[in-house]
Amino acid sequence: MFEKVIIMGAAGRDFHNFNVYFKNHPRYRVLAFTAAQIPDIDCRIYPPELAGEDYPTGIPIYPEDLLVDLIRKHRVDLVVFSYSDVPHIAVMHKASMVMAEGADFILIGATYTMLRSGKPVVAVCAVRTGCGKSPTTRRVCEIIRGMGKRVVAVRHPMPYGDLRAQAVQRFASFEDFEKHQCTIEEREEYEPLVEQGIVVYAGIDYGRILKAAEEEGDVIVWDGGNNDTPFYCPDVHIVLFDPHRAGHELLYYPGETNMIMADIAVINKVDTAAPEQVEIVRRNIQKYARKAEIVLAESSVLVGEPERIRSKRVLVVEDGPTLTHGEMAYGAGLIAAGKYQAAEIVDPRPYAQGSLKETYRRYPHLGSVLPAMGYNRNQIRDLEQTIDHTPCDLVIFATPIHLPRVLSINKPTIRIRYEYKDHGAPTLEELLSERLEKRMN
Repeated sequence: MFEKVIIMGAAGRDFHNFNVYFKNHPRYRVLAFTAAQIPDIDCRIYPPELAGEDYPTGIPIYPEDLLVDLIRKHRVDLVVFSYSDVPHIAVMHKASMVMAEGADFILIGATYTMLRSGKPVVAVCAVRTGCGKSPTTRRVCEIIRGMGKRVVAVRHPMPYGDLRAQAVQRFASFEDFEKHQCTIEEREEYEPLVEQGIVVYAGIDYGRILKAAEEEGDVIVWDGGNNDTPFYCPDVHIVLFDPHRAGHELLYYPGETNMIMADIAVINKVDTAAPEQVEIVRRNIQKYARKAEIVLAESSVLVGEPERIRSKRVLVVEDGPTLTHGEMAYGAGLIAAGKYQAAEIVDPRPYAQGSLKETYRRYPHLGSVLPAMGYNRNQIRDLEQTIDHTPCDLVIFATPIHLPRVLSINKPTIRIRYEYKDHGAPTLEELLSERLEKRMN
């Protein structure tokens, strides 16, 4: 008799855990997924084409709020927690709720679901959302190219649309974003790499994705999402830390796991964080990740025509996930507005439209900045209308993509970019090159 299983997820790690741990396993039968964190990813079906022959009608995906009812109704034996960037205490609250209903609650070991590649793998992960992982990934790709190697990036999943069409996705041009009907959240991750000339893979079936990536690259770069652990077994595991949130590396799941597993620990944003906060992070790394070599880095803010900001009433649009479940109150946009002497930061909250009203209610720590929420077409519309309704002289976009490509904006705009920069020795290039050369020789 098989064990009845529910997988708690957020349209990413949950599907991967099913594919590599539960699919075709005679001991288990997955009755449902639950969905959290990302809006409008529940009330779908994980399709039978992906689920396999044991699931001829697929697997339903329910809101996480229904978890207790599902356990009771189906007398579930096992609940598997499978998403990331969650406070340790919140994970245990969920575990307590599950166990009170008589089901087991498990976290799958990080290495159990890591697929092995025949090519060298560099993983870029973080202890929290918004640590500066994406600029670091781009720098890693530059370093590998400088070694004369072909590099392919594989991104942590974001299958928020038609799951049947998203098993394996390849992005090499802007046309591919339209082909795959990418949301703002997806484009923010893929577009900067594609602009750099890097082929990016993502999707659901990371076994098939790995085979495709290995055909194109000499080195695979795992571009991690949230603070999740890698899906591929890394030869070099780079982990980002944010001293603006010093101590969070010990408080979030599975960010602490990433810290402990790190080969190279990058303490980012040291140019804007207080020295004592940097030192807290350094001490935690030295205590809990003793094999890790530490690199200090900056997220350099790049602004074309910064004089346009001076004395203007500005609306600041920041990266959405960094502000929401990343729990940051601001990002590079607000820093740039202050540095270049904006006259006023216009508060967009009175002008929020549609779903953004709920975003501000759900995340009360947000101040007078606008999160670039874009997980679906409705959110994109609400973002566009909120910008249109907010009275300002200039819109500052501090998002990884150039938002006017996907939004129709009725105001002048300026883009803030941020790139990885070493802050002294040792440099990321020195440590990464040394480790990769050992792997490839």
